[in-house]
Amino acid sequence: MPERTTRERIADELRDRALTASALATEFDVPRATVYDHLDHVARSLPDGEEFLVAPPECRDCGFDRFDDPINAPSRCPECKGESVEEPAFVIR
Repeated sequence: MPERTTRERIADELRDRALTASALATEFDVPRATVYDHLDHVARSLPDGEEFLVAPPECRDCGFDRFDDPINAPSRCPECKGESVEEPAFVIR
């Protein structure tokens, strides 16, 4: 049996539980930026009947959660300019 690709393994993990890009980067020993590339591809290539869901990033200081790109981890909150922003979490259902 051929070995599964990193993207296939990431998709399998996201079918089991919601994870952040940092958690996936640690688990698969790849840079976080690479995980975002993989997530973009996984989201576009899911079979019919599956959905790629994103719990958007949220500012811990003011609660802002309307970021332009929920699949990216912002470094600052556009509302309060705080740097205490939770990473988005991803799951496949």
